[in-house]
Amino acid sequence: MGRRLLAIMRKEVIHIRRDPRTLAVMFLIPLIQMFLLGYAATLDVKQLKTAVLDLDRSRASRELVETYKASNYFNPVYFVSSEEELARLIDSGKARAGMIIPAGYSSSLARGEKASVYFIIDGSDPNVANTAFSASQSIAQSFSLKLLPLKSPPIVEAIPRVWYNPQMRSSNFMIPGLIGLIMGLITTILTALAIVREKEQGTIEQLMVTPIRPFELLTGKIAPYVVIAFLELGEVLLVGHFWFKVPIRGSIPLLLALSFVFLFATLGIGLFISSVANTQREAMFLAFFIILPSIFLSGFIFPLEAMPKVLQLLSYVVPLRYYMTIVRGIIVKGVGVGALWEHIIPLALLGMAIFTGATLRIRKRLE
Repeated sequence: MGRRLLAIMRKEVIHIRRDPRTLAVMFLIPLIQMFLLGYAATLDVKQLKTAVLDLDRSRASRELVETYKASNYFNPVYFVSSEEELARLIDSGKARAGMIIPAGYSSSLARGEKASVYFIIDGSDPNVANTAFSASQSIAQSFSLKLLPLKSPPIVEAIPRVWYNPQMRSSNFMIPGLIGLIMGLITTILTALAIVREKEQGTIEQLMVTPIRPFELLTGKIAPYVVIAFLELGEVLLVGHFWFKVPIRGSIPLLLALSFVFLFATLGIGLFISSVANTQREAMFLAFFIILPSIFLSGFIFPLEAMPKVLQLLSYVVPLRYYMTIVRGIIVKGVGVGALWEHIIPLALLGMAIFTGATLRIRKRLE
């Protein structure tokens, strides 16, 4: 029995050695997961991009802004001249918070009266919103202690207001994100397996001797999974809206159109995997090798602001990052193309580049 067992084990080791790419991916996946979970998987919120509307324009107001910047929670990167401009920055996702210092702020301080500062907080991510809500008030209280004796009431008062998701419900954040996650997973994995399955079973050669052209073969293989992806999108929307009470504030046709743009990227990734992999097992490993980092770097769970700069820069080549912002912008915020175009254009360019490159590669192999 022992000799037979050793013989089977030796045979399996030989199979593994003959497939070095799968073996490499098997060891790389836990390594990448460890680094991503170590650096990206953090719920600490810091350096939130903040738009500042300073209507007082005084030394005291500038000192207040610097105090919030020094706290490491807020990063005032936009200085605007109107509430409309501030609202556009929050709608588009460029700013996660807005700080409004009203005119007369410094005069109120000089008279020893209570001075208010107003905060607009993007509530589409409840974790970020909760932290920003608490930090805006605690920083104002700390700043007041510098101005007055310890037992005096706070002279600077922060008044936060949460937009889009006032109750800060986590389902309003997670369910729109699931649309991107599910569509990305389904189309990438199933498209990769569809082509590799034909190669593994030896039927790809039979298809190629028929009058079917490579373009027709690819289109026929991809089309069913596009339909499945949109059916699942509708399923998540219906269950999320009617069961979990997630409001859909934006345009459904716009969401469908931009989801189709996103599918170019995910289908392209699936086709690229199928052009590299020779077996379905290898295709699955490669798919997870690509998908896992995409999930962490998309902002699906963990805020991008909390990640190291290197990972933030790497996220710009992740199509899911742009689609997450788009789908949450449409469903949770109710915004349109005007607020999302800076995410739509890179998603479209990235999707077309990936899809075109993968299609040319696999067509060359088929021909």
